[in-house]
Amino acid sequence: MNFLKQNMIKYKTTEEIEIMRQAALVVSRTLGIIAEVIRPGITPKELDTMAEAYIRSQDAIPGFLGLYGCPSTLLISVNEQVVHGLPTDRPLEEGDIVSVDCGAVYKGYYGDHAYTFAIGKISPEKEQLLRVTEECLYLGIEQAVAGNRMEDIGWAIQTHAEKHGYGVERELV
Repeated sequence: MNFLKQNMIKYKTTEEIEIMRQAALVVSRTLGIIAEVIRPGITPKELDTMAEAYIRSQDAIPGFLGLYGCPSTLLISVNEQVVHGLPTDRPLEEGDIVSVDCGAVYKGYYGDHAYTFAIGKISPEKEQLLRVTEECLYLGIEQAVAGNRMEDIGWAIQTHAEKHGYGVERELV
């Protein structure tokens, strides 16, 4: 019985849900700032410094910094790097695609999302990849309904990706 009590779903109050929304908005605004400045020549470390300063200015703390030893506020993956890359001093270049993952803790609740940016003009192949992955996102969201399982979401995403010649990263499921 103790096991069941520890693993039961804990429903949030209206107030807790509002705090969660505020945490997510801190992350959204942080990514908005990144969107304004990301360009060829800027380094991921510069973006990381900006993000940390902004998050702290919102009475929040960076959600990743120090978590499991993470040394940064943002996780930034460039081109073929799948996910959770660390910010570097290598300037971003025209044609890069860059995933920026951001988390913030506000009043004890996490906000966490990522966005993928095209840096300058990208190749048609990269445009196709970004288009298909966005379509996969929305197909997955369509399956996130009461009565469906996680595998329904994954199946929608995987089927669409594979239909276009892409695969899915199975290690991150």
